[in-house]
Amino acid sequence: MSKYFFFTLILAFVSYFCFLLFIFLFQRSFMYYPNINSYLSHSIKFNYEEVFVSSSEKIQLKSWFSYDPNNKKTILFFHGNAGDLDNRIYKLNEFYNLKVNFLIISWRGFSGNDGKPTEKGLYQDALSAVAWLENKGIGKKNIILYGESLGTGVATELASRDDYAGVILESPFTSMVDMGKKFYPYLPVSLLQRDRYNSLKKIKKIHSPILVMHGKADSLVPFRMGKKIFDEANEPKFSYFPETDNHMMSYTPQLISVLNQFIN
Repeated sequence: MSKYFFFTLILAFVSYFCFLLFIFLFQRSFMYYPNINSYLSHSIKFNYEEVFVSSSEKIQLKSWFSYDPNNKKTILFFHGNAGDLDNRIYKLNEFYNLKVNFLIISWRGFSGNDGKPTEKGLYQDALSAVAWLENKGIGKKNIILYGESLGTGVATELASRDDYAGVILESPFTSMVDMGKKFYPYLPVSLLQRDRYNSLKKIKKIHSPILVMHGKADSLVPFRMGKKIFDEANEPKFSYFPETDNHMMSYTPQLISVLNQFIN
């Protein structure tokens, strides 16, 4: 073999190694998108108070709290990896109509909050939100964890530690490693992935009632992942798997009816 061949081989190896190093160092830039606003905005039709939940590292999480003492349950909402609180107004409007309280927090690094999102950091943000509600006299037995996309990984983590009134997972993934393999099959994702959110491994530890919602036409998180999460979950468990819904599920009368039945 010629020296040119060996030189080309070495150059290719070094280039690939540098590419892997780049991916490893900057991978969170490809996972969290706090500045992307890709969802429709809607008019607010609920009463709420803007509050700031204290998390670790002295980070204050911009949050919205809607509370009526006549309501029995409170949804703690964990949003996905893009956008801000405004992008979830259409869901919050329906929560309000369902006569359920809610607290929606924005993650560190989102909605103008300090800090940078990481798996450990988001878990701490979520735990801080639970503590905030408990300080308001709302215990875990009256808290329903609601995870949306990335937020399902956080909801699953918390529910695997303690019992809650219920857990709702919208468009859940099995793990972030599995998602990485889907988008980057040419990379050793299992070695590179920092934030893993291994929900499939934790789902058996959850003993709270659980509702899994996943559109079969989801082009981002494959439906098979949500179905796998549901299959492995403990009873009591419930599902809503519409045929045509994509990743951000449509809040149709059918979905709202499912939510209403689960909450009540």
